[in-house]
Amino acid sequence: MYRISARQILLIAFTSAFFAAGVVFFFERYGGRLLEPSGSAALSENAPAGITNPSVATDEQNNIEVYKAISPGVVFITSTSFSNDFWDAGERSGTGSGFVIDAQGHILTNYHVIEGAQRLSVSFGGDKAYPATRVGEDPDTDLAVIKVNAPRDVLTVIPFGDSDTLVVGQKVLAIGNPFGFTRTLTTGVISGLQRPIRARNSRQIEGAIQTDASINPGNSGGPLLDSGGRVIGINSQILSPAGGSVGVGFAVPASIAKRVVPQLIKNGAVVRPKLGIYPFNIRNLQIRLPVSDGVGIYQVYPNSSASAAGLRGLEQTPDGNVVLGDIIVAIDGEKVNNGDDLFRILDKHQFNDVVQVEVFRDNRRVKVPVRLLPERRGALRR
Repeated sequence: MYRISARQILLIAFTSAFFAAGVVFFFERYGGRLLEPSGSAALSENAPAGITNPSVATDEQNNIEVYKAISPGVVFITSTSFSNDFWDAGERSGTGSGFVIDAQGHILTNYHVIEGAQRLSVSFGGDKAYPATRVGEDPDTDLAVIKVNAPRDVLTVIPFGDSDTLVVGQKVLAIGNPFGFTRTLTTGVISGLQRPIRARNSRQIEGAIQTDASINPGNSGGPLLDSGGRVIGINSQILSPAGGSVGVGFAVPASIAKRVVPQLIKNGAVVRPKLGIYPFNIRNLQIRLPVSDGVGIYQVYPNSSASAAGLRGLEQTPDGNVVLGDIIVAIDGEKVNNGDDLFRILDKHQFNDVVQVEVFRDNRRVKVPVRLLPERRGALRR
């Protein structure tokens, strides 16, 4: 048995607390909602009308036709919050972009566009604004769905494309509201794929699309389109020392939105399969452990997937020593170096899937089959 000192235990506990703190708010707020893994909402993938096959159209013609067909479905979102704080009393507003995803008035945007908002309004151009309500939020992917109370004749649904078949160099178009200039079109190419970016809660968003199409403050939540007028990404971040576009922007892939949005519409949140453990990153610790990478289990929660499978956390022996628990090093043969890897791999699965969790236990590697069970409450869990 691999034994560790009390000082090392405290270090592990301290590190684990910081590792878990970023997800406390999300689970405390949404943990009691209906825990269903899938939704019934359908996202349109119909070809937009009025766009000539890009292979036979000039670049200028394509730009004009995509903008004409798609821009009516891109909205200007105003979020308002109120504060009664002695030092910061008053009203605070923010703006961003979004786009219509169905005939019921659901609009997809970034979570950070509506974060903390107590009032939302949506404009389709001009001075007319319609009230909107929050439907669902997923801070982990920086996506959110709101619903606008507007006549159906102003709702232009923007279809989704396939972000899994993109190639570097492919033309893209972005429509949004940078600096308050409504429905601005910018064009560029895909500069890179599979870029790891982080949401505001520090959760890693896998597979982001990098583009040189100009993206600025206010573009957040707007669509990144292919030359056929289909959404391939949701513009979310820029890399810029000065705060403006320098040709390095990032979009959340449409494939993630397709997986997340139906759950947001149905349940108001995304409930992901979890092991039910209190984890810590081996790599972050300045102590000698039997493996250099992996996710250690500090504690296994009762009635969880990990508990049912017999995974082990730290244990105290009768003589007062503490025995190191399991260290997760792989799942289904895919290496787990840290908590980001654990989250990414589990996010591919649904409830009741059985995964082969490879752990380092008693100085050897052991594969443990784990059925991913729904958890009704799950603060601080992975």
